Amino acid sequence: MTVSAVRGAAVLPLILLATTACAQQDDPAGAAAPTYPGDAVVLRIEHTGGFVTPADLATRLPTVTVYGDGRMITQGPVVLRYPGPALPNVQVVTLSADEVGRLVERARAAGVGTAGDLGTPPVTDVPATRFALRGPTGVEETTVEALDVVGPEAGLSAGQRAAREKLRAFAQSLTDAPAAGGGSAEPSQPYQPTAVAAVAQPWVADAEAGRQPEVVWPGPALPGAPLGATTGLSCVTVTGDRVKPLLDAAATANAVTPWVSDGKRWRVTLRPLLPDETDCGSLTATR
Repeated sequence: MTVSAVRGAAVLPLILLATTACAQQDDPAGAAAPTYPGDAVVLRIEHTGGFVTPADLATRLPTVTVYGDGRMITQGPVVLRYPGPALPNVQVVTLSADEVGRLVERARAAGVGTAGDLGTPPVTDVPATRFALRGPTGVEETTVEALDVVGPEAGLSAGQRAAREKLRAFAQSLTDAPAAGGGSAEPSQPYQPTAVAAVAQPWVADAEAGRQPEVVWPGPALPGAPLGATTGLSCVTVTGDRVKPLLDAAATANAVTPWVSDGKRWRVTLRPLLPDETDCGSLTATR
């Protein structure tokens, strides 16, 4: 099993560098930036489908989420080791209203919400990339099959390849840390969730990981309620004063730690909930 590294902790410098020049040329002096409700999702980029385990599918985080109050939440880099950490590296930076507005303009220029036929490369088991942008009349979505596949894209027209490349470049500009270069912009900080979804399944020994010490589960009793009809997973939501003890325990645990609840051992995948998410039910959306 391979633990993937997710690129892109230092995204704010990129936003500043990539949007300032365009803003100086295109924005009328003194033009007011659009306003959004604080917890409203203005832009989200996420993967859907693909060949992953049910637990990974249920707990997969969006690549980028930008909220109306300027919070931009991304996945930071992780250490390539097995077993991986118990918690994902979630980072947050805060953009100004003007920066959010310019980011929306860049998304539209890339084709989010307006792109036509993007084609379907002849590959299997590869996730699609879904872009969601808050527009004046609602959420506008664009889904691109196998956008992360690099190299020759067979079966696509020149127009489809060009349209896909615009969306690919836009997504990479927000997630590819090396592209950010230098800059003195505000650094990202670890995201502090107010709730965590814990997706549980019976613990099974992992020969590759070796012997793992048990950790007493500090949250609500496991396994919780079933998560979907066919996944074989259950889920509990950890909130309030139980969040900090869980985060503290998870800091010294890993992805295959046997968590003990009521005398039984469970394998638990922890998923920090984002500001627009409330409980385990938020994980049942198609991903």
